[in-house]
Amino acid sequence: MNGLIDAASWLLLLGGALFSVIGGVGMLRMPDFYTRMHAASITDTAGMILMLGGLMLQAGLTLVTAKLVFVMLFLLITSPTATHALARAALHDGIEPQIDHDER
Repeated sequence: MNGLIDAASWLLLLGGALFSVIGGVGMLRMPDFYTRMHAASITDTAGMILMLGGLMLQAGLTLVTAKLVFVMLFLLITSPTATHALARAALHDGIEPQIDHDER
């Protein structure tokens, strides 16, 4: 049973790392500010959930797991809020989203 928990934990940790790397590549590959910001924020949140889930499995039912739950809740509130504030500030500053007219 312990080996199964370790395997699930490592799978979550590697999945979170993969999401983080994909987010970094998305930051480089996307064409404009808003799509870059979207790629970074979505993969950042997904990677964080997976990595903290893997750490929680490694920690077991301890005080460390409770602290990791609070960290996850804090990040689930602040990360999308910061992304939203950044997008609104960019719109207010006059940065327009890039529109591909070929798709219309």
